[in-house]
Amino acid sequence: MSDFPHLALIRRLYESRMAPEITAEVMAPELVWDITPGFPNSGVYHGWDSAAKDFFGRMTPNYESFGAVPEEFYADGESHVFVYGHYHAETKTGNKADVRFIHLWTVRDGKAVSMRQAADSHVLQEALKG
Repeated sequence: MSDFPHLALIRRLYESRMAPEITAEVMAPELVWDITPGFPNSGVYHGWDSAAKDFFGRMTPNYESFGAVPEEFYADGESHVFVYGHYHAETKTGNKADVRFIHLWTVRDGKAVSMRQAADSHVLQEALKG
């Protein structure tokens, strides 16, 4: 499966730890960033600028560190990449959490056009309680 270009594109994004130059290259202008209900700042964001500002910008002040740790990548022969992994988070109050996630990416014309997330929101909400 590693010969799928859409898999290589998404793997590169995770390996860069969402480096700005890589996200600028990978994310399509019409990106839809869909965060599961119950997760902090859940909702649907349109465009990477909105996801970066309105999701990550509101979320990251609550954490000393927060990152997605991919564990497995799967791709279909079409345009989808599935990433199973966990978020590793440490809150400003010192609580730590490892939260399972699955991300479903859709890639078109060499750009990520959507990311749909499902995650164990309860674990992260408990860590944020301080």
